Amino acid sequence: MNDMNVPIADVQGAFDTRHIAINRAGIRSIRHPVKIMDKGVIQHTVAVFNMGVYLPHHFKGVHMSRFVEILNDHDSAISVESFESVLQAMIKRLEAEAGSIEMTFPYFISKTAPVSRIKSLLDYEVTFVGQIDSGGYQFTMKVVVPVTSLCPCSKQVSAYGAHNQRSHMSISIRSNSFVWIEELIRIAEDQASCELYGLLKRSDEKYVTEKAYDNPKFVEDVVRDLAAVLNRDTRIDAYVVEAENFESIHNHSAYALIERDKLKN
Repeated sequence: MNDMNVPIADVQGAFDTRHIAINRAGIRSIRHPVKIMDKGVIQHTVAVFNMGVYLPHHFKGVHMSRFVEILNDHDSAISVESFESVLQAMIKRLEAEAGSIEMTFPYFISKTAPVSRIKSLLDYEVTFVGQIDSGGYQFTMKVVVPVTSLCPCSKQVSAYGAHNQRSHMSISIRSNSFVWIEELIRIAEDQASCELYGLLKRSDEKYVTEKAYDNPKFVEDVVRDLAAVLNRDTRIDAYVVEAENFESIHNHSAYALIERDKLKN
């Protein structure tokens, strides 16, 4: 008998007698090449996916291989607008009532140095999170932006300069209309002591050092300035902004966070 014709038991689809539903069952930390579209430009990158669906109490398990099949079958460019279609495909393929996909990837932007005008690439961490529950779709976008911060206290009390450090600013939003990835990155960089560049010449180093010195900010200043911009943006329904300074004179980070849901307050 041909082994291909022998029926194989569907263990995952078997009945479970414990009567306990599982909020999310699926796969985590799977890397997969993707094409990202932003501002009409397609960028090839590699994303890390977390994928899961709601599992009713009467099913023993989910068919894990189907998550990988969905990624392999999806070869078109993913954007903020098209992300829902990937999630809908997963829900349909897994025959689920609810589910979510989290996709984290490096996104590269070509930047021009402030004085020499030399161009180079800088990478940013971007995360798309989509969730479908009770037929409703919710999407969150997060960017993590590396910047320079300079300490106002150090500048005030020191006779020979001020300590600065590399910092991470992050913005996570839910919006009612379209927001570009690069828009969020620019919002963050505009609130920093100075933005970062992939490549700098000596004239550029002088410029960014002096710009940071003229624009000192605590982590508290950064998150408040970010929140003020997002408060004025009518496209943004809810946000979380964070700032973490990897301190150059301490063995710890300085950190601040502001969270607001405009639809509630």
